[in-house]
Amino acid sequence: MSLIKSISGIRGTIGGAAGDNLTPIDVVKFTSAYAAWLQMQQSGKQKMKVVVGRDARISGAMVSRLVVSTLQACGVDVVNIGLATTPTVELAVTCEKAQGGIIITASHNPKQWNALKLLNAKGEFLSAKDGELLLSIAEQGDLQFAPVDELGKEEQVADFLQKHVALTLALPLVNAQAIRAARLKVVVDAVNSVGGAAIPALLRALGVEQVVELNCEPNGQFAHNPEPLPEHLTEISGEVVRQQAHIGIVVDPDVDRLALVCEDGNMFGEEYTLVAVADYVLSRAKGNTCSNLSSSRALRDVTEAHGGTYAAAAVGEVNVVEKMRQTNAVIGGEGNGGVIYPALHYGRDALVGVALFLSHYVQQGKSMSALRAGYPAYFMSKNKLTLTPDVNVDAVLNAMKREYAAERVTDVDGVRVDFDAKKEWVHLRKSNTEPIIRIYAESDSPESADALAKQVMDKMQAAAKAPQVGDLRF
Repeated sequence: MSLIKSISGIRGTIGGAAGDNLTPIDVVKFTSAYAAWLQMQQSGKQKMKVVVGRDARISGAMVSRLVVSTLQACGVDVVNIGLATTPTVELAVTCEKAQGGIIITASHNPKQWNALKLLNAKGEFLSAKDGELLLSIAEQGDLQFAPVDELGKEEQVADFLQKHVALTLALPLVNAQAIRAARLKVVVDAVNSVGGAAIPALLRALGVEQVVELNCEPNGQFAHNPEPLPEHLTEISGEVVRQQAHIGIVVDPDVDRLALVCEDGNMFGEEYTLVAVADYVLSRAKGNTCSNLSSSRALRDVTEAHGGTYAAAAVGEVNVVEKMRQTNAVIGGEGNGGVIYPALHYGRDALVGVALFLSHYVQQGKSMSALRAGYPAYFMSKNKLTLTPDVNVDAVLNAMKREYAAERVTDVDGVRVDFDAKKEWVHLRKSNTEPIIRIYAESDSPESADALAKQVMDKMQAAAKAPQVGDLRF
């Protein structure tokens, strides 16, 4: 598997040949390039400090040792916070007034994967421009290391999860008193990663009366596919019903995505995590919202119902954050269950998502299924097309722009076509993390969404057979 280098980080499978996988040589190479990039951002000769944290996957401790030692070899001081969620590391960067951070996690990828997610001094992911510069530094290979008297120091800090929980509870819209009074029973599935420490601790701090832990031992032995999609969550779905719990909470390995389970075992819908949280925030703080182009139209509907304006950004947290700043959004994120609440920080944060959602849930006084039924009913069809080497992706996407020129077309990130008369849309884009094209379609029923996706994929297949376009494998 080739290394995948993007604004999402340096990602690959553990083991194999250097340059083809995420090997120790590659970890050292890109960590050194990151240190060199950081040095370029400094106006003087000040000592640099970087926060390092990791999720619980099996390779995490090994990769962490490589990252920490490489940073020290580059003359960078390290604040090593150990097992930590992605948003915890983001917050730690600003709390420590560090120049950057490295999160060792492959997010929702299976256990053989790992990655380096790179942060700037704001605790946010690097921009595309900065990422390109860093990759250029890595490929040039002209890296310098510190002499012995200038090696960096390592400080190990173990209490950042507690700080993250405390900062979350201190948010004015988080109503721990109401949550405690509701005497909730909650089932948590943390796929045996760092969420197993973070989410139960948060729930108990919020006053949740009963917390049932499922796959909450942070040992990296993922109990199921770690991407929090309905087909992977049958265990917690059954457990919520058996326990007669009010709600089920699921997070991915690095705890930046949040999925919810209703009391009847049905999924609340990861697209609706952000919709419900936004509904709550907008009811108390008027303003705008933002999500990416592959997210549900329901957020736009809810935002406009509260008198706000919705904006769409290219896929990728850094793009959503940039658009949120431009539009002064008070809440935003991504439709994969990623909630960004700038009142705390500009990063997807499942802890903040849980605290705000539970505050909303207990205030509404409804069951989970009744709460979900109160939102606009949209259904999404998510599909993938595997790329063959001879595919001319740009030619296929341009053909789709021509095909649907009579509709509202957005091309800032692949091609999105909005069929406004039917309140449905389709988004076609090349993945930043996998060798695939993603085709997302949304409509007012599962059948309509599937039909729209099939219609577009059929047209893509026809376009791919045109001269010099290549072939797509379904």
